[in-house]
Amino acid sequence: MSNLHTFTRHNVSFASGKDTCAAWLYLPDGVEAPPIVILGHGLGATRDMRLDAFAERFAAAGIASLAFTYRHFGDSSGEPRQLLSIKRQLADWDAAIAHVKTRADVDTSKIAVWGSSFGGGHAITVAARHPELAAAVSQCPFTDGIAAARVIGPRRSMGMLPIVARDLFAGVRRGEPVRIALAGDPGDKALMTAPDAKSGYFALVPKGGTLINEVAARVVPTITAYRPGRSAKKVALPILFCVCDHDSVAPPKQTLEYARTAPKGEIKSYDFGHFDIYLGEAFETAVADQLEFLIRHLKG
Repeated sequence: MSNLHTFTRHNVSFASGKDTCAAWLYLPDGVEAPPIVILGHGLGATRDMRLDAFAERFAAAGIASLAFTYRHFGDSSGEPRQLLSIKRQLADWDAAIAHVKTRADVDTSKIAVWGSSFGGGHAITVAARHPELAAAVSQCPFTDGIAAARVIGPRRSMGMLPIVARDLFAGVRRGEPVRIALAGDPGDKALMTAPDAKSGYFALVPKGGTLINEVAARVVPTITAYRPGRSAKKVALPILFCVCDHDSVAPPKQTLEYARTAPKGEIKSYDFGHFDIYLGEAFETAVADQLEFLIRHLKG
């Protein structure tokens, strides 16, 4: 335990477009200019939904961490609220990297990105766009919207179309968004309806925390069209894929096919479900693998 560092968490923010992303910066005490990993979450999730747990482990190992919340969610700015725009979220990642590069308290030559679930897909896209990064971690990643839509099934997908149409019309008129649930029970009109989705999603909310379980419905067709796994072959830097064998949200078979195309990709497969990896023994197993990878590529 003597090699573990104490660390200090700072409330920071950075500009993204006309808005501001709120973030926590974890700096290991007594470490001059440590390497840094940037952490972003999944569908509608905020940084307090277990990103802090991963960031704390990285900081204790001497790696600074910046865990941020996307615009339109949580305590980040952006109107309308609960708007999930893939284009804007990717711009938030770019803004986070740009912010880190301006900091004098970290090593700007050793920056990694870490994304989970929908953010795991973003991490692949971002890593392909930013070859100057040192490493990337893609945890239980969403890699293919078409594969995910097959899990949902055509009947339920069609059932969401009226809500999507109403929200798209509201967007054109600049009215209040028509929202759809992020996580629901099987059969509900929600983005995630696997048997473990609702309970698993809510289990990530800290005690006393608040989760707004809805998102502007206009995102549905863009999710189906998003296939970040295709960018894996363009990722020139070391990237670790943490894949859950029993993932009910992001089909693991398709993810593994994409992961094998990454030139410097490493794959860790786990006997977990999509939401297991954030908690308990599953978390301990995954974060240990991620630490070994990050230490090797950021501190080696």
